[in-house]
Amino acid sequence: MLQVISLLVENKPGALMRITGLLSARAYNIESLTVARTTDPELSRMTIVVDVEPHLRKQVIKQMNRLINVLQVADLTDSPSVARELILMRVRAPMESRPAVLKEAEIFGARVIDSSLEGFALEATGDSEKLDEFIDVMRSYGEIEVTRSGTVAVMMEARRLRLSSPVPTKNATNPQTTIDNGVLNA
Repeated sequence: MLQVISLLVENKPGALMRITGLLSARAYNIESLTVARTTDPELSRMTIVVDVEPHLRKQVIKQMNRLINVLQVADLTDSPSVARELILMRVRAPMESRPAVLKEAEIFGARVIDSSLEGFALEATGDSEKLDEFIDVMRSYGEIEVTRSGTVAVMMEARRLRLSSPVPTKNATNPQTTIDNGVLNA
């Protein structure tokens, strides 16, 4: 079953590697992964769609919450949320079928972003199923080339993020040693 996970992480090198490493080490297949900086340049938002058995979903969330650089993890699979994908498509179609291509694009809410003698470049957003249908319809008009983003999702429930600066903890064997954000400082 596909699980949609939203993560808020520190925008630091290695954060993505730790998260994908956790999933691949447990043989979970990543269906899509989208990452971008938030309005705070120190933070990034990840949306991961992963194929996980339903009884393991809570365990995946707990494991991700333990990772360094991960500040918040939410399972959006059954939560009130909005999820969308983006596709860019090049349709090469003969002149006589171009009006039909444009009509189908309009029906699916796609927009023409470029036009040439060979055909059109189209942009469409929506859920995966809608985009799959759009691709199938466009195949009937000619040769297509598709580039697809990963899923991007946002939770509709208001959830406050509680962040605080790391509290130094003293190491019993060396009182001068502290641990900040999972990094040992001696």
